[in-house]
Amino acid sequence: MNEDFTTKWISQLKKGTLSFLVLSILKDGKEYYGYDLINEIKKRTQIDIAEGTLYPLMNRLKKEELVASKWVEQESGIPRKYYTISKLGLHTVNEMKIYWDSLNTTINSI
Repeated sequence: MNEDFTTKWISQLKKGTLSFLVLSILKDGKEYYGYDLINEIKKRTQIDIAEGTLYPLMNRLKKEELVASKWVEQESGIPRKYYTISKLGLHTVNEMKIYWDSLNTTINSI
């Protein structure tokens, strides 16, 4: 087994699916702040995501108008930025799901 190749492949696969995962989680309509979103990803998947990976991703999704964000003051501590999915994001994740299901069917048929 080529461990180096496999490790790189897994890393690329994770990077390629993180947008889909984040949008799928936000699809439930709940607002999440960054740390909460990281924990939700860990809870629902076996993917360990770092803050240094999530926040640039969220900025890209916001730039693409797939998510919206707002700052919320906290009783104690600093304000938190909460993320929600936009209408465009909802449409996009639904299209991604259709493709994902098709790809999954194809891979499983091999």
